[in-house]
Formats: sequence, C-alpha cells, structure tokens
Amino acid sequence: MPKIKWTNKDFNVFHIDGLEQRMDALNSSVRPKFQLLGEDFSAYFSSHLGEEFYPHVAKHARRTVNPPNDSWVAFAPYKRGYKSLPHFQIGLWSTHLFIVLAIIYEAPEKNVMAQHLMANKAILGQLPEDFIVSGDHMSPEAFPLQTAKEDKLDELLLRLRDVKKGEFLVGRHIPKEQAIKLTASQIHQITEETFSHLLPIYNVIVGK
Repeated sequence: MPKIKWTNKDFNVFHIDGLEQRMDALNSSVRPKFQLLGEDFSAYFSSHLGEEFYPHVAKHARRTVNPPNDSWVAFAPYKRGYKSLPHFQIGLWSTHLFIVLAIIYEAPEKNVMAQHLMANKAILGQLPEDFIVSGDHMSPEAFPLQTAKEDKLDELLLRLRDVKKGEFLVGRHIPKEQAIKLTASQIHQITEETFSHLLPIYNVIVGK
C-alpha cells in the first residue's frame, strides 16, 4: 500500500501563477503521488472487475497558456486512454480531494450508459449520504446526492443521454481542510471504501 498523504502544499499548487511554474510544482509534488496511487488502484480495479485496468495520470499537455485548475489520475480498461470510457478518478482541486466515477462528453456511448443508469436509478439511492453528483468534470461544484435525488439526478441523467456536452460524475468530495488531516492509512481506507460503493454503479453503466 503506498503511503500517500495529502498536504497543504499539494492543494496550494493550484494557486501558483503561470503555466510553467504551476506545472513544475505539479510534476514535483503531486504527480508522483498520483503515479503511486495509479499503480495501487489499477491493480484493485483489475482484481475486482475482472479485466485489466490502466492508470492515466493527467499530463495537461495541450495547455499553452492557462495553468490547470485541477489534476488527477484516472483508471480505465484501455491502455491508450480513458476519456471515451466510464472511468474512475482520484484528483485534487485547490478546495478538495475528489474520488469519483465519471462519464464525460467524449464517451461515444454515453446515451446508452445514461439509459442503463436511468433503468437502475435505485442503485444510486443506496450510496452513502455524503456522496455527491455532478454534470461537469471541469467545475469543482457538485450536488449532494441526498438532495439531488429529488429532481437534480433525473435532470443530470437526461442531460447525459440527450445533450452532447452532458456528463455525469458520482463519488466523494473531501474538503481540503479534512483531507490534510487524514493519515496515509485513512486516505487509503476512504479511497478504497468509496470505490467499493462505485463498483456496482460501474457494472450498471457498462451493462454487466
């Protein structure tokens, strides 16, 4: 088990001005942690889902001016990429740690994935009370699942199905102030526990 502890320094990377300066800080302090988590949890997903999963640490390679506001490691059963598939992520914004399952707009079969979720929506209601949902992977904002179940959840799933830019993310957001107090063992436990709740959702999405 990798000893990963998140610190103020990790979250404050996203307050550094300038693309080159922020990328240097990301590469020196945050990416090595994502790489270790990638090795660990790709084996976890491969074991639990019965096919080989690969880690993809964000490179932010296309950026030429604006520095990234978040960063992550993603997991998917495809070595060359993850954006076209439902995927798991561990990542940071300046405000929080996120541990999520995501379908983003690049997924060509996202309308089918949405239909699977809509037909099995009750499984989302079984998730822990502190889980969140979101319709935009490029925004740090999210909705508490408990309140979203009233009407927002339907709206997000319909948008995922019918709108080209529709997305769906579900999982946990852990505020920075809480995350930096967690030990490496606690972080690993929370991350694994979060993913254990998301595995059945993934199976619904892919039609298993």
